[in-house]
Amino acid sequence: MTTNFTQLSLDLAALCRNTALFIRQEAASFDRSKIEHKGLHDLVSYVDQETERRLVAGLRELLPEAGFITEEGTAGPDSHTEDFTWIIDPLDGTTNFVHSLPVYSISVALLYQKELVVGVVHEVNRDESFRAVRGGGAFCNDLPIRVTDIADLNSSLIATGFPYKDFGKMNAYLQVLGAFMSRSHGVRRLGSAAVDLAYVAAGRCEGFFEFNLNSYDVAAGILLVREAGGHVTQFLEDGDPLFGREVVASNGHVHTEMQQAIGEFWQ
Repeated sequence: MTTNFTQLSLDLAALCRNTALFIRQEAASFDRSKIEHKGLHDLVSYVDQETERRLVAGLRELLPEAGFITEEGTAGPDSHTEDFTWIIDPLDGTTNFVHSLPVYSISVALLYQKELVVGVVHEVNRDESFRAVRGGGAFCNDLPIRVTDIADLNSSLIATGFPYKDFGKMNAYLQVLGAFMSRSHGVRRLGSAAVDLAYVAAGRCEGFFEFNLNSYDVAAGILLVREAGGHVTQFLEDGDPLFGREVVASNGHVHTEMQQAIGEFWQ
């Protein structure tokens, strides 16, 4: 079988856009008493779960032979296949959603023979659809996007995420954060790693770093940044960050400076 990944990306973007309508409808009347806790400060709601169920159902129609890696487990146990695996975060930024802060997204990516080939991040509130296909570029609402050409960290805006449940490296993280605060235009914490990565791809910031991440947080965003001309690695190495729990993404020009700043304090 020959799979048309470009068409699949368009179908996926349409599925995510339609599913985002459900999230927006629920946001208007969401009751915070309905949240559950998966762990310390790790929130989940019926909106996460129902969104994932809708995505899984739609993805099974698009590609019946694919397996799934999902945040909420609605597709059953994670099931890598030899060829196709969907990686899904139904609501990246649940804490923002629960508190009515308008930065949260759907993130879905496809692995083909262990390579990222399709990715969509749909930012719900601005109704922005970020889409990428391996070798086919990156887009926002179907317009091409590129990383910036800013060449130094001092002229860059950096995004990050704060630890919320594993504080074992808090002191090192705060030192890293301080380094970026003093060497850049500023540091932003939006609350959705998928959106952070999409914004690097779209040239809205030059870099992003965060640790304790899962594959479903970053899969689509990694492909977006790479297809937009940027670079994505682990903190101190050039290894694949998809399952590495830590990510540095940049426009490529400031990547070495970012890794050097992290490396001063990170072990």
